[in-house]
Amino acid sequence: MMQQDQVVEEQLQNEDDDDSFFQDIDMLQNQGINAADLKKLKSAGICTIRGIQMTTRKRLCNIKGISEAKMDKIKEAAAKLGDAGFMTALEYSDRRKTVFKIQTGSSELDKLLGNGIESMAITEVFGEFRTGKTQLSHTLCVSCQLPGPGGFSGGKVVFIDTENTFRPDRLKPIADRFNLDHEAMLDNVLYARAYTSEHQMELLDYVAAKFHEEPGVFKLLIVDSIMALFRVDFSGRGELADRQQKLAQMLSRLQKISEEYNVAVFVTNQMTADPGATMSFQADPKKPIGGNILAHASTTRISLRKGRGENRIAKIYDSPDMPESEATFAISNGGICDAKD
Repeated sequence: MMQQDQVVEEQLQNEDDDDSFFQDIDMLQNQGINAADLKKLKSAGICTIRGIQMTTRKRLCNIKGISEAKMDKIKEAAAKLGDAGFMTALEYSDRRKTVFKIQTGSSELDKLLGNGIESMAITEVFGEFRTGKTQLSHTLCVSCQLPGPGGFSGGKVVFIDTENTFRPDRLKPIADRFNLDHEAMLDNVLYARAYTSEHQMELLDYVAAKFHEEPGVFKLLIVDSIMALFRVDFSGRGELADRQQKLAQMLSRLQKISEEYNVAVFVTNQMTADPGATMSFQADPKKPIGGNILAHASTTRISLRKGRGENRIAKIYDSPDMPESEATFAISNGGICDAKD
């Protein structure tokens, strides 16, 4: 009986930890903001005090029913409850202890990434078709539900699909490899199909609301692929500036969601032939699309290329804390695994 109490106590403690990670927007009611206004903010995907600090005054005013006077009042109340902004590196290092890593299924690839896909960051993989981007996404859907290193307990996944490449049946053999029940595993993956770049952006508001509704339950957000719909909706150089601006807003939203709710964001990206590269004698004349905006927004970028047979080679293209190196992994029926020599 005592042991049972201890388990319940631990669970409650864990729930408290999850709750204290973000401050609920309902706390503003004590500061004199009425419930109807808070409901309007929630419908726009702003559910935490930090979410208000992350939103510009202009965007708050654009929410239906929020006037400039109300916006000022909300911002003021949020500033009282939120932190001042500066902290020492020691305090920040303490806060970074909540960051977790999700295993990829291949120990070589995990080693390359410094233990797996990091939370509170955007990890982008790019490569040509058949380099294993979607297979990696599918494997992460399952491996995210397993307990990992550093006390990671596993959690649910949100999958936003823009290319109609998500296959629940593909997840079943991967679940068999990790000895997971098919139905329970599929029940932990929340799936949405995006049809336009605007729809993709709207889905993120829904995702934020879902993360808020079930705090600490969701651990991973996958977007496969981030650029496909932007490529279709905006064409030619005339619309390029507009496209990049919309893309920047979307990536900023993804980064904020990852920090606000402590989830890992994993996005895949396509490649394009670079006609100017042949002039500079580059070894590889292809480059990821999305330009500098996407390059700066992603925390870690990994390039994938085909190796011999089922083998694929991953290379760190850009990372704030990982050296540039390569790892080889293989694609099997059970998802991403270590390459056999």
